[in-house]
Amino acid sequence: KTFALWVIIAGILGFVFPDVFKPIGSWIAILLGVMMFGMGLTLTTADFREIFRRPKDVFVGILAQFLIMPLAAFALCKAFALPPDLAVGLMLLGCVPGGTASNLVTFLARGDVALSVTITSCTTLLAPLVTPALMYFFANNPTAMFLSIVQVILLPIAAGVVVHKLFGKKADQASVVLPFVSVATAVVIIAAVVAATRGQFLSAGLTVFAVVALQNAFGMGLGFLAGRLFGMDVAKCKALCFEVGMQNSALGV
Repeated sequence: KTFALWVIIAGILGFVFPDVFKPIGSWIAILLGVMMFGMGLTLTTADFREIFRRPKDVFVGILAQFLIMPLAAFALCKAFALPPDLAVGLMLLGCVPGGTASNLVTFLARGDVALSVTITSCTTLLAPLVTPALMYFFANNPTAMFLSIVQVILLPIAAGVVVHKLFGKKADQASVVLPFVSVATAVVIIAAVVAATRGQFLSAGLTVFAVVALQNAFGMGLGFLAGRLFGMDVAKCKALCFEVGMQNSALGV
């Protein structure tokens, strides 16, 4: 519940003490792999059961995720006439899958957690194909990122699933500490990123904050409306709100 507070603290520390956190930058892919391994360690068939129970809701969530956020990013890039480096960064943020933190926020908001978890799992597993394809379409960016995403998402998740199958109850016992590990890892990544891009924050900080805040607002608002459009109840709409609006920014980095 204090995740947002630690994110703010990490950002401030990275900004004030950049030399301390910059060296961590080269470990970001590995740190994200640790987070994805943890996700794989907790994945069960129940996480995908909702696909067969209510395929329409899951499909709408996946479609909304990979349509609303990239289109919002593209529109903001044009509206603010962003320079190429910021434009590509915003587009990448729009094209990555939903973040696992959306599941926690959905729970706190009394939304449909099962739907949120299922959409997160599906969009994460689709990311190695969909994210490079969207980036190629919108930004004409090289698709070499495909291998990178496979390495930091699919392989760690697959390893986590295998370990869970092999060790069963022992893996379940270890998974108790995973929320702490995920939060700690995400916080370290944020501090490292802020430290590495301190100069860009100083030169274009207000613009960056404005466009990212607007992108999140569009994602949450339109995600909720997408649920309403397809006749979902309020709990499901809340799940789509946070699922669409909250991105896996660590993967974007």
